[in-house]
Parts: sequence; C-alpha cells; structure tokens
Amino acid sequence: MLVLGIETSCDETGVALYDSERGLLAHALFSQIDMHADYGGVVPELASRDHVRKLLPLCDEVLAEAGCSRQDLDAVAYTAGPGLIGALMVGGSVAHALALALDIPVLGVHHMEGHLLAPMLEDQPPAFPFVALLVSGGHTQLVRVDGIGQYALLGESVDDAAGEAFDKTAKMLGLDYPGGPRVAKLAEQGREGCYTFPRPMTDRPGLDFSFSGLKTYTLNTINDAKAAGALDDQVRADIALAFETAVVETLTIKCRRALEASGCKRLVVAGGVSANKRLRHGLETMVKRLRAEVFYARPEFCTDNGAMIAYAGCQRLMAGQRDGDRIIAVPRWPMDTLPPLEAQCVDGLKL
Repeated sequence: MLVLGIETSCDETGVALYDSERGLLAHALFSQIDMHADYGGVVPELASRDHVRKLLPLCDEVLAEAGCSRQDLDAVAYTAGPGLIGALMVGGSVAHALALALDIPVLGVHHMEGHLLAPMLEDQPPAFPFVALLVSGGHTQLVRVDGIGQYALLGESVDDAAGEAFDKTAKMLGLDYPGGPRVAKLAEQGREGCYTFPRPMTDRPGLDFSFSGLKTYTLNTINDAKAAGALDDQVRADIALAFETAVVETLTIKCRRALEASGCKRLVVAGGVSANKRLRHGLETMVKRLRAEVFYARPEFCTDNGAMIAYAGCQRLMAGQRDGDRIIAVPRWPMDTLPPLEAQCVDGLKL
C-alpha cells in the first residue's frame, strides 16, 4: 500500500510517501521557525496560512522524488489531532480533497501515535511491548505500549510539558525562539554545581510530571541574580545547565520507575525533546544499569514530520480503518482512546 502522509499540527509542514513493502520512499519538511521567531512563539493564524501555501508544492516534491504520481497513491493519511485547529483543518482538507479526487481511502492519524511509532521507521525497530516517553513542547507522557492502538497511560504532566518549560526558560534567559535547542546550547557553557534545581515530583511515588514549579524556581533564580547585579553570560549558562539537568534527571527517574513497574526491557523516546543530547546520555546510562534497551527516531524524525504520519496511517489503513466523509480535526485527543489496530473503524469509531 502506497500512502501519502501529511503533517500540519503546528508550525511545520511535513509530507512523506510510505510504501508497506518498500518502506519510506521520500519525505520533505518546511519549518516556519523563522517566521514565528519574530513573535517569540507560534502564531496560529500565520501557521495555518503558511500550511496553505506550502502543502501542495511539498506533496508534488515528494511524489517527484519518489518517481510517483498522484494516481499511484493507494491512500492518504493526515494528522487529525491534537494540535492547532486551523492548522489541522488545512491538512485534513487537502487530504480529503486528494482522496475524493483519486477515489482512495483517507484516514486521520493521532499526532502523538505518529511520534510514538516513528522509531519503527528505523532498520532495527523496537519490539512490543515497550514503555514510551513522549516528550515535546505540548506533551510529556509515559505510556505502556503492547501493540498499535494498545496503549495504557502510566503518567503525564499535570501542568507544563517539558518542551514548554524549555521554551519559557529560554525567554527568561533572553534567548530566541525555538527555546529548547538554545537552552541546551547555552548549557554547554555552564559550570557543574553552581546551582542545584529541584527534581519535581520525584520525592513521591507515581509517574506523573510537573514542570511549572521548576519554571518558577528558574525565574526566581534569574531575578535574584539580576538583583545582585550578577546575571552575566556565565551565570546565564550556569542557570541553563542547572535547569536542563533538573529536567533530564526528572525524566530519567520517571522512566526508570516505569520500566521497573511494567517489567518491560525496552524504552522508546519520541518527540522533539528526545533530540536533547543530555537526555539521551542520561537515559542510555540508566537503561544499561537495568539491562534494558532504549530506542529513538532518527534526528529528523524527532520533531514533527510527515514520515511518522505516513507510517502510522499505513498500519491502520491496511487494517481497514478509514475516515468517513467528514474531516477530523481534534485539538485535544487522549491517545488511550484510540482503537486497537485490528478494529474496523470509520472516523475513529468501531464498526
């Protein structure tokens, strides 16, 4: 089955072509970072308009790279949520229009399921079951995965996601958007031990996260340094390192608990924050001690992309799942409500 995947959940336009027998044939991504950087964050209306401009040219680019035409497509998959409603509607509208014109099936895919399954695109994908850490600007979740559509939520952030905390800390430190990579870069210049930040919710049982208190602690530290006239470039780097270390150790502690509680020996880490080098080092050290394994998507598939949507959509389309006539756009969508792979569904509902 040859599936065109479309990702437009936020500020990146992603398109990919996935074949169930030959694998990933082509993919392309256009990032809106430069446009949104002027505003210090994503402006939803501007994001939607740019998706309109870029989506069809990217579809044509991917098809040309793979040596295919629209008539070769067997199905179309698109991100149906969660995400920005206007951006989701652009992708859903184009996907449904293409499917209607070509008389082929179309299916809305859960954005976080796409991230969760992105490591399956690698040459040595993880086997089920595994524990997944989904960590991005909008989500921080631990999920036990027994198969596609077989998800049990183990824990999640009760307030800010880890990626959101990175972005807000970047603003506090006077760094440009996107904040996460810039905080990590600044932290490389930091000195170990100058500051020690709290590891939130690690002093109690459970697998939930909370990063709002850590964000406040960071702000207070910055303000104290300003008041003392000591907030120079080195101190900013020290604070960035202390913040990043606290986030990484918190995520690592919770992942260890999840592996031990579930009995799984495989950890999958997905989402934009999974590209963080300090996080990867911490997790790899942890799983070695547990004699477990950790899996990631390749760097270009850690952030939003069309390949993960094409892959996830292909698995469900081959199982007979598909949209009806209406476009699906769901800004908030709990992943544990998804049907299992073998269920015959229309619009996410079991038949």
